Amino acid sequence: MGAAGLRTHIWNNNLKSILLLAGFPFLILLLAFAAALVFSDFGDGISYGPGLGGEFERALDNWPQMALFSLIAAGIWFVIAWFGHQAMIDMSTGAHSVTRQEEPELYNLLENLCISRGLSMPKLKVIESPVLNAYASGLTEKQYTVTVTRGLMQRLNRSELEAVLAHELSHIIHRDVRLLVISVIFVGIFSFVAQILFRSLFWGGIGGRSTGRRGNAMLLMLIAIAIVAVAYALAIAIRFALSRKREYMADAGAVDLTRNPDAMISALEKISGNAELEAPDGVREMMIENPTAGLAGLFATHPPIEKRIEALIQYAGGERNRGATSVPVI
Repeated sequence: MGAAGLRTHIWNNNLKSILLLAGFPFLILLLAFAAALVFSDFGDGISYGPGLGGEFERALDNWPQMALFSLIAAGIWFVIAWFGHQAMIDMSTGAHSVTRQEEPELYNLLENLCISRGLSMPKLKVIESPVLNAYASGLTEKQYTVTVTRGLMQRLNRSELEAVLAHELSHIIHRDVRLLVISVIFVGIFSFVAQILFRSLFWGGIGGRSTGRRGNAMLLMLIAIAIVAVAYALAIAIRFALSRKREYMADAGAVDLTRNPDAMISALEKISGNAELEAPDGVREMMIENPTAGLAGLFATHPPIEKRIEALIQYAGGERNRGATSVPVI
């Protein structure tokens, strides 16, 4: 996992991430077609052919308008989230900023890591919780933030805490933070649109249709529900794909910054089973460990800690239970 190999992996991951994110506009158009199916009866005054074919023809005619509305709404939400996401994250976790005077050791560890790579110092925040977790956030250099829990600071030794800070700093260096936040924003859009469509389907989906068309209406509702479900599932799958691969890269980046794979292994061992932090799903997916996983791990946002440790042993030459030490802070 040398520097050259790491750069190659970062480039490949970023390319794959860009391609994955490029699928979001397609999913927005898919949701717009579902909306066109739901609202195909209202306000056009145009006569279409009988049966299900006529209903689809009407929906296709209404699709461009729905697509335009969906893209505008998504754009507005994206702008709001772009400028306000950090405040939303802090409110959901209770994180607060700390200074060098308040947390000198934590601040100095992060600052020295930044100096070693010629990076600007991100904001540093702490969550007053006994659990062991941390995350990086932000979309621009001025917004980048590293947040750790009080439990992490109390339970980890100096070298382990340095490794965790290096892990989060690696997410910033690799541009993981920007891509993950953008993907969370887009999934939030799908969640919001899906809720609107489902409410429309169940509250007024077929009430305004003529008696002769209610049979087709029910079928169209089911098709719309299926489209929304597929689009939402694909959006979540994209977000998971962005997250799981990058944890290995951030672990490798931490080793590259600290030259201490044993400290990263020891930190992960302590974090395992102690990382359950009360926070929204999107925020938990940015953390160093997210123990929440549904369907036997199929929708897990992070690879198992045991596999991450195995990768550090195999590729970084790390070992368990060696009591790693770090370079003294100057």
